Amino acid sequence: MEIPVKITALAITLNEASHVDSYIKSLWFAEEIIIVDSFSSDDTVALASKYEKVTVYQRTFDNFSAQKNFALSKAKNHWVTFFDLDEEVTDQLSEEILKTLKDPKAIAYFVKRDFWFMGKRIKYSGLQNDAVVRVFNKEHCNYNSNLVHETLETRGKTNTFKEHLPHYTYTSFDDYTAKMHAYSALQARMLYAKKKRPTLFHFLFRPFYRFWNQYLLQLGILDGKEGFILAYVSAFSVFKRYVNLWLLYRKID
Repeated sequence: MEIPVKITALAITLNEASHVDSYIKSLWFAEEIIIVDSFSSDDTVALASKYEKVTVYQRTFDNFSAQKNFALSKAKNHWVTFFDLDEEVTDQLSEEILKTLKDPKAIAYFVKRDFWFMGKRIKYSGLQNDAVVRVFNKEHCNYNSNLVHETLETRGKTNTFKEHLPHYTYTSFDDYTAKMHAYSALQARMLYAKKKRPTLFHFLFRPFYRFWNQYLLQLGILDGKEGFILAYVSAFSVFKRYVNLWLLYRKID
């Protein structure tokens, strides 16, 4: 297929050896691929570096926004993609990206994600409307200063692709909970910087609300046992966030 526009594919990595080959091959339409690695201890860098159009930078991880903005600064093309390595860029989505960017009507494009957990497609649990910007013109966009759950600030019109993006965030239960705990620690740092102090309300009510909101109000109960596990882990991650915040004030590791 003729490539109508020059595109740079960006990614940040840490120990993604199991995904890096499939990720790079799925981005056949990109002129260049920039990977910013946080000093992986596995073969991520070696596997990525064997591809001619891939450039790998290693940068100590401080937060997601800084890491992604650094990657943006290395892209030579205006149009970029920024997929996670646990997301599957399907052939149908690739073709829609190329067709759209041939005559773009917006400066950034959302993609609706299909969330998979423990081998099951999660259709509820608050994830039924999950959509993220994954294709955009870097001249009009940058990531905000959030340490985690960073969002792309867009200065112009946005649109949404029709094709969906499968998201396979789960590899093992320990891996998934470790990821949630890492997010909780970064969120605690954000609250600490804003001088927010944890109270009994945060320890008791916030986790309780998160569980029942996700499991009942967001219909996680319809996702079966996987929906229950997701709601439970999510609630505990909220509790862990405020424990981490409390520890920061107590100067305890």
